[in-house]
Amino acid sequence: MAVLESTARGQRPPRDAVGRRGKSRPHSPAHRGDAKLAWVLIAPALVGFLVFAAYPTVRGIYLSFTDFAVLSPPEWIGLDNYVQLLHDDVFWSALGVTVYFVLLSVSISLVVSITTAAVLHRLTSSTVIRGLIILPFLISAVVAGTVWSWMLDTQLGIVNIVIKALGGDGIQFLTSRSWAIPSIALISVWKQMGYTSIIIFAGLQTIPPTIYEAGRVDGASELTMFRRLTLPLLRPILALVVVLNVIGAFQVFDIVQVTTKGGPANASNVLQMYIYSKAFGQFDFGYAAAMSLSLFVILIAITFLQMRLLRASESDTNA
Repeated sequence: MAVLESTARGQRPPRDAVGRRGKSRPHSPAHRGDAKLAWVLIAPALVGFLVFAAYPTVRGIYLSFTDFAVLSPPEWIGLDNYVQLLHDDVFWSALGVTVYFVLLSVSISLVVSITTAAVLHRLTSSTVIRGLIILPFLISAVVAGTVWSWMLDTQLGIVNIVIKALGGDGIQFLTSRSWAIPSIALISVWKQMGYTSIIIFAGLQTIPPTIYEAGRVDGASELTMFRRLTLPLLRPILALVVVLNVIGAFQVFDIVQVTTKGGPANASNVLQMYIYSKAFGQFDFGYAAAMSLSLFVILIAITFLQMRLLRASESDTNA
């Protein structure tokens, strides 16, 4: 009462009274029970992250500085693996093949996905067609690679049968040095195209229709509106799609393993295949861990680039 009366008279209440009022109430037993329940619910995911992600990462970083084979304990050798990596011609060749694959698959995937998403957005609203578009993404990469290796077979593949029926010569899609990586890139595009198309399609749905109505009033054609309105407004989504596709393309392994196994003559020997052959073919796990850590650094740099692209895109669209 004294505090209220002094406040009503315009006087400052006693300091001890303010201190007592400012103290927060202790959490109720129900709140403490909620915290315990939350820890119980996240415990399986936390244990899985520590066992299957955090520990293997730390262990792999340590092994990259060792000479480690399966039957002998790891021996610390410092930076020797990285010095060997700098002078390894096969590593740089595999990195070049991987970059070539990334450029092909990402560029083709972006063009096909944007076209598919625009068609879905402007011409049809059928959920059946949208489901068919994303269906290849739901298929296992091993299954997709196996089926396409049969279809692209030089002698018995249906693709070459159709080409010969049209009067052309058979193409050695997976057994030729010049065709191996483009063929694998096309298989990867077919596999991932539905996923990226749905992401871009979701971005198209966020663009207000009034923007296109204003464009039509100004006499702009569909192609002009797509180039001047749609693409600039989609820049944040496109930046995200590009970086996700680049990260996924750098980690390609299963399709290459099923279709070409790195051949012919290392023409499709991507970096993941070389790491796999070093680790499980030659049992040089220390050197394989060093290459894996190098790939990890590359992906970190791509992630940093993603953040820069997203910030730049947001600033451009907000300007």
